Amino acid sequence: MSIDERGSDTPIEPPIELCAGSLRMIFEPQSGFLRYVKLGEREVVRGLYAAVRDRNWGTIAPQVSNLQTHIKERSFHLQFDVTHREDEIHFAWRGELIGQVDSTIIYRFDGIAKSTFKSNRIGLCVLHPMKECAGQSCEILHTDGSLENSAFPDYIAPHQPFCDVRAITHEASPGVRATVRCEGDTFETEDQRNWTDASFKTYNRPLALPFPFEIKCGTRIEQSITISLDVTNENVGARRAVPALDRARHVPNNEIVISIDQTQAIPLPPIGLVMGSHNIPLNETEIARLKVLSPAHLRVDIKLDEEYESVWRRASEEAFQLETQLEVALFVSDTAENQLSQFVKFVGEEPPVTRWMIFHCDEKVTSQTWIELARKNLKHISSAPIGSGTNAYFTELNREHPPLDAVDFVTYSVNPQVHAFDDLSLIETLPAQAQTVRSAQQFAPGKPIIVSPITLRPRYNADATGEANSSTSGELPRNVDTRQLSLLGAGWTLGSIKHLAQGNVASLTYYETTGWRGVLETEEGSPLPNLFPSRPGAVFPLYHVFADIAEFAGGKVLFSRSSEPLKVESLVLQRGDKSTFMLANFTAISQKVRIKDVSGQVRLLSKHNIEQVLREPERWRSKMTDTFSEIIEL
Repeated sequence: MSIDERGSDTPIEPPIELCAGSLRMIFEPQSGFLRYVKLGEREVVRGLYAAVRDRNWGTIAPQVSNLQTHIKERSFHLQFDVTHREDEIHFAWRGELIGQVDSTIIYRFDGIAKSTFKSNRIGLCVLHPMKECAGQSCEILHTDGSLENSAFPDYIAPHQPFCDVRAITHEASPGVRATVRCEGDTFETEDQRNWTDASFKTYNRPLALPFPFEIKCGTRIEQSITISLDVTNENVGARRAVPALDRARHVPNNEIVISIDQTQAIPLPPIGLVMGSHNIPLNETEIARLKVLSPAHLRVDIKLDEEYESVWRRASEEAFQLETQLEVALFVSDTAENQLSQFVKFVGEEPPVTRWMIFHCDEKVTSQTWIELARKNLKHISSAPIGSGTNAYFTELNREHPPLDAVDFVTYSVNPQVHAFDDLSLIETLPAQAQTVRSAQQFAPGKPIIVSPITLRPRYNADATGEANSSTSGELPRNVDTRQLSLLGAGWTLGSIKHLAQGNVASLTYYETTGWRGVLETEEGSPLPNLFPSRPGAVFPLYHVFADIAEFAGGKVLFSRSSEPLKVESLVLQRGDKSTFMLANFTAISQKVRIKDVSGQVRLLSKHNIEQVLREPERWRSKMTDTFSEIIEL
């Protein structure tokens, strides 16, 4: 895939398809990641991989070499070497992956530290799928041999649902139990939906132990994960557990079906943008293009312990130019009383604000004191709602609920790259975003849920020291992702809006207006064009997602479902007698999509027309390119 398609022209090795008895899966040779262990069409395990994390929870990328494969129709044996090297960290391990005809999979990890360094985690991790496991009963085998009957959480668990884990057993399919056994350390399980990963993760070294911990040069770490099946129903066993498996492997890739539920519709939430962080004023072309998006608001972060006057003036001016209002994230410190008083005097009466979000610069979840102080001061200049929560992840909100009596709404931010950074992992997060809204509604009943902002990369490391948030000169900042300028970024944005809207969120805020974290590039272009090769003055593909949605502001979202959501996602909008069906192809190949009983005109954005689409968005948006009847080729 090209830079326009996925933000990078680095070649990706195709995954290797594997079978172990009745189980099928894929192996990614560039990362050592085993994905989508399936029994028929049901996932038993979403992923199995090894992680090396630094002292700030940063993930050190793996370098895989010497891959040896012995693959048969219903079994396999892979061996490979992996190195993780960055700054003072140098860790190497030998991987062995075995798949047996009795549907057993064994992943072995034999590693050694080549340097002395501090780390928060090293070793194997298992991802249990959200869809198949959430709310389902399971059995936990502890390290002392005792058994505990439990269940995967339905609502997102704020803390580890399972501790002191040796094995987890759950029903993978009617009559079939799957066991994941972990050796080499004490493991525990966390609910990764807290960070919008669509999984529960079982990992080693309990978080109750001190971290970071020092790894001495020469330290050896050996671990293994074993996945096995137990057929508990004789009738199922007579059919070899999953009779459809062998047939499915030989069926050609069928068309993807989009199902629409006309009986389920929910209001399309207002969608806003963040003011550009680069301090470059908007020009006339940018203003005209941004007004096409009809942003419901413009978010601005005001830190009252810093010089904020020029930021406020610029934000107010840009809100006026875009004919919208401000969403103000107001950060106070312990001298909040004086800070708020001075801010109110500076701003004057009736500023163009749609909501105030109150945060304390040293608190992950804002205390009631600061919210009450803000309300006491801001009431003199504004009647806009005042809310809070966290400027960080849903995790913080889930672990420490905000003072609900003191707020008009609850807010938190979202990004898909807390744990993993590859394209597939980003796509996997989309349905989990709706789960954060569902859980927030459960502990904050009746309070509007505001998700602000949504970004491709974390804006900062909420769990690390200041050094982890700094950037190295000549390198892309940690909060910039080249997928911002790609078709994949546009597809991810479509899926994010779809799932959050279907979760009945009250308001959404995405990206920035302009620049490499925005929806269109500045006239000056990228500060690092070799690393972020955008077209100066052009829009990004995701601009057109917002433009299409803007035409349905005040309308409804119809519930839709894709038969292959990791390949194609859908967003269906309706306003009055007008409807639109937005589709995103996440893959590098053409997909045939069927939308039953639907026909009309189509406007296709692809690598074949992207130059004109990005440089002349007005011209492209003025015309349709083709018609379709039920079947669309993406």
